[in-house]
This record gives sequence, C-alpha cells and structure tokens, in this order.
Amino acid sequence: MSRTGSLTRHHEGDLESNRGSRRLVLFVLSLSVLIINLDGTILNVALPSIVRDLHATSSQLQWIVDAYVIVLAGLLLAAGSLGDHVGRKRVFLVGLGVFALGSALSAFSGSTSSLVAARAFMGVGGAAVMPSTLSILTNVFTAPHDRARAIGIWSGTNGLGLALGPLVGGWLLAHYWWGSVFLINVPIALVAAVIAVIVVPDSKNVDAAAPDYVGAIASLVGVALLLWGIIEAPAKGWLSPSIVLAILGAVAVVGGLVWWERRSTHPLIELSFFRLRRFSVAMGGLGLAVFALAGTMFLLTQYLQFSLGYSAFATGLRITPIAVVLIVVAAFSTTLARYAGTKIVVVAAMVLIALGLQLLSAVNVHTTYTGALPAFFLLGIGSGLAIAPCTDSVMGSVPAELAGVGSATNSTALQIGSALGVAVIGSLLNTRYQSRIDLALVGHAVPSQVAALIRSSLGGALAVAQRTGGDAGLQLAAAARQSFVAGLDFAVDVAAAIVGVAALIVAALLPSRAPQGK
Repeated sequence: MSRTGSLTRHHEGDLESNRGSRRLVLFVLSLSVLIINLDGTILNVALPSIVRDLHATSSQLQWIVDAYVIVLAGLLLAAGSLGDHVGRKRVFLVGLGVFALGSALSAFSGSTSSLVAARAFMGVGGAAVMPSTLSILTNVFTAPHDRARAIGIWSGTNGLGLALGPLVGGWLLAHYWWGSVFLINVPIALVAAVIAVIVVPDSKNVDAAAPDYVGAIASLVGVALLLWGIIEAPAKGWLSPSIVLAILGAVAVVGGLVWWERRSTHPLIELSFFRLRRFSVAMGGLGLAVFALAGTMFLLTQYLQFSLGYSAFATGLRITPIAVVLIVVAAFSTTLARYAGTKIVVVAAMVLIALGLQLLSAVNVHTTYTGALPAFFLLGIGSGLAIAPCTDSVMGSVPAELAGVGSATNSTALQIGSALGVAVIGSLLNTRYQSRIDLALVGHAVPSQVAALIRSSLGGALAVAQRTGGDAGLQLAAAARQSFVAGLDFAVDVAAAIVGVAALIVAALLPSRAPQGK
C-alpha cells in the first residue's frame, strides 16, 4: 500500500493541492500534542500549592504526576492500533473530548486520591490523541523532506510542551488557584476539535485487524507495576517484599507480553520493527532524552521554589530558557541530521544532556540561579537536538499503512521515558533526602507524626519549620534544604551516567543515515 493510499479519498486531493490546508492540519495536530505534553510538566509548579492544600507527600506528588503518564503510556499502543482499525481522525476527536473532561475533573478535585484518579482519566484521552497526531501527519506529509520538516515542528512542540509547562503554570498560579493548570486545557481542546472536524483528513489501514486487547491490558499492567515499585520504594524500602514483587511482576508481565505478541494474529506491537536499528535505537535515544528532561524538570521546579524561594510564576520564568532553546534547536535539528547524519546529531545531543546533568549535580544550598543556568541551556540544546531526528528515524522506518502502530510505539517511548524520569530521578532524590534528614533528626525528640511529615517531602519539612519558629525552625529548614539538594545532586548524577552510557550505545548501533528514498 502506498503512503497516500491510506488517506480518505475525499481529502487526499484537497491536501495535495492546498498547502494552506496542510499547514492548518499541522497547526491543529501540533496544538493538540502541545497540551498533551504541557500537562506533563505544567503541574510541577503547582506541586507546592497541592502540598499545602491537599497535604500531599512526596510519593503522592509523584503519583499525581505519573498517574497521567502511566495510563497514557500503557494505552498508547492500543490506541494507535485502534486508530489504524477504525480511523485515526475518529480516535483523535474522541481523545480530545476525554482529555477535556478529565482536565475539568482534575481542576475541581478535593483530595489527592480524586486528583490521581482524574489524572489517570486524562491519560486515556491523551493516549488516543498522541499516536493519532503523528500517524495523521505522516499520511498528510508524504515526501521525505516535507515529512522531516513537519516532524521537526511536531517534535519541537512535544519538547516545548514539556519545557513551557512551568511558565504557563506559574502564570496561572500567580492569578488563579492550582486547578487552573488543568482547566486551561478545556477550551484549547475544544477549539482544536472544532478545527480538526473541518480540516483534518481521516485515514486508516483497511486491512488492519481488531485491536489486541490482551496486549493492551498487559502493557498497562506492566508499566503500572514497574512505576509503582520505583515510586513507592523510598517509603517502603527498595528490598521490601511488596517492592520486589512489583518489579518482578512487571518483568514477568512484559515477558508475557512479548510471548503473546509473537504468537498473536493481530499483535499490538510489530516486534519485527525492533530488528531495525534505525527504529529501535532511535526510539531508545528518544526515551532517554525525555527521561532526563522530564525528571529534571520535576526536580527543578521544587528546587527553585523550595530551596531558592521563588514564586511559582518566577520559577516558570526561570525555566523558560530550556523551552526557548529547545524549540529553536528542534526547528532545524532534522535539517542538521540530513547533512551531518542522524547518528552524529543524536550522539552529540545525548552528550550535551549528560554534561548538563553533570553541571546540575554540582549545585548546593548556596548556588544561585545564574550558577545553575548553564545546565539549563545544555539540557535545552540536547533535548532539542535529540527529539526530532529520533522521531523522524522511527517513523521513516514504518510503512504508512502501519503509521498508527509506529506512531504509538514512538509516543510510548516518549511517555515511558517521561514517567521513568519522574519516577526514577524522583525516587533517587527521595531516598537520599530521607536518609540525610533522618541523620539530622537523630537526638531530637520529634513526635512520630511530625517526623513522618518532615520525611515525606521538603515542603512538609518547611511547613513544620515554619510552625516551629525560632532557632529550632531555622535549623530544621536548613537541614531539610541541604538534604533535598543532596538528593538532587545524587539523582542527576545517576541520570547523567545513564545518558552517558546510552550515548555510547547509540554511537555504536544507530545507522548514520536513512536508506535511499526514506
């Protein structure tokens, strides 16, 4: 089947002859993916407000962030397959509606448990939107050069959403309550849906089999078990039976998923794609770039507010350099990859990310914002260079009739990378923070409930310090900030090592250029 063969006939000719329509399609798809990714980080600057209003612990904060990403990542493959089967535009529009409803429910949540549930519901909508945008895009922009440029814009919007979230969230929190960071999604999603009904073409694979529901459930359960184990480990202990069982269960479920997919007549994942290094290595590089970006953003918003004392809006402004650099670099990254080769660009990107993380690991309680700024620029440049070329490499490896599955696999790498970034980097920070704050509390008669609040998060410790007052309060606040920064340094050090090793693997295995004509 040709690339254009999967497009609905009524729209195909119009789009080929009307560049304005194609640009409008790209605008709608990019706007939709912007709010999906924006929601991954816009919440970060609201975390201190949620700590104060809903009394959330550190692990609950991670769940509020990751509940959305877990469901999103777990359902992406099923949603991509469903789009191939019933029509990508239909799935896209339903996804926008579910996402808008979940956003409204999140905005008016009155407890951490209801907020986690509403965030998970948002993830269902996000899972329907994400793969549909990329599969529609690759069917509308069929020429390799046009596709690469469009994917560059789409990828830049992905990264922009992640990096711009704190700025938008900070502005909203300066004027409204924390629920506004969710409510803003509703009008944007509705506007995107109205425009999409008019201009976005429908496409599907007429030979697609029914979605693999067994595979969909297994992928969701596997991701959820893994992230639950990582997030809860600092509180329960990394070697506690429940954590060990959860992580082993995740491995078993993923192994079972691979076994099932190899024997299924309508697999959720095209395992044959993973034999293509241009697909699998690029997807791994993409996931790790987002792993570093999302995990670091989760920590930075807390560091800037709790440790350096900035307001939510001031924090958003100070993270803006990451967003600006990322979007500028992403815009020309695919062009650079065409001339220099994908391998060189992606390896350079990962080296810059690792260097940025290494610089960030040197911060201490006396570090100023300007002292941390070089790390922000390196993270922005590295992420901007990595995301678009990796995505173009992945999608250029996939036949057009399987664009939904390919797009979903690519989006899964993005979202699992984001979820693991928050879970792993956040849990490493919490483990080090709790061990350091426990040492600081030795010899002090602290009630067990108060000690639990101090151990739960830096925000909790600062709240106790404020109520305590006097020299004791000042000493507790100083000890908590030092413990938090020690945890941050440890977490980003480990992340830098992971990205550095990955850069070596990408250098060894990723093909430098696409085959002719791809």
